Amino acid sequence: MNQQTQRLIYQGQAGRMQVLRDDPLGTPKGCAFVAHPHPLYGGTMDNKVVQTLARAHVQAGWTVFRFNFRGVGESEGAHDAGIGECEDLLALIQLTAPQGDLALAGFSFGSFVVSQALARLHAWGREVCSLVFVGTAASRFAVADIPPAWASRLLLLHGLDDDTVPLQSVLEWAKPQNLPVTVVPAGGHFFHGQLPPLRRWVYRHVQAMALEATDTPANNV
Repeated sequence: MNQQTQRLIYQGQAGRMQVLRDDPLGTPKGCAFVAHPHPLYGGTMDNKVVQTLARAHVQAGWTVFRFNFRGVGESEGAHDAGIGECEDLLALIQLTAPQGDLALAGFSFGSFVVSQALARLHAWGREVCSLVFVGTAASRFAVADIPPAWASRLLLLHGLDDDTVPLQSVLEWAKPQNLPVTVVPAGGHFFHGQLPPLRRWVYRHVQAMALEATDTPANNV
């Protein structure tokens, strides 16, 4: 993402895990993890939406980790339909941020993977201050419900013109949980031409959630 990006290798359950780390100016507010889209359709940690999510979190003061799921790039292993990928995410969190505040973001398949990890993190007593789902693949995967205590911390963005994941499928997933959906009128699945405003929306959300966390006891709605 920039000249200061650190290229790292960690040991995951499937072997080597390829990771990129970016640090903000000053003391980090916590650690943010960004999950990439479907690896069998070209998704990697270098995806433009993933990079945009990472930039927004760094700008908001978070140390950001992007990583390639198993079987992608230099990460060892094979695609595991989201099960092993969830384990990859949780392993990276435990290795790099065993305590402290977390922010999580995912794009498309990455949102599905993050959703699967949330229940485990909640059970562990880990605090998730901010959640961002973009292009959530609700028509293709069983995206898990958001823990009620964290529902108000989710920014759910979807393009009106998304022809990969229909907006209706996201609305149907969000409605029973009373989750607001921010619809981008000119947005397709990959937000072509919409990445600068996407970064601003995410930045504002992450900033607001960080401010709220300083004023709210842990795990309150």
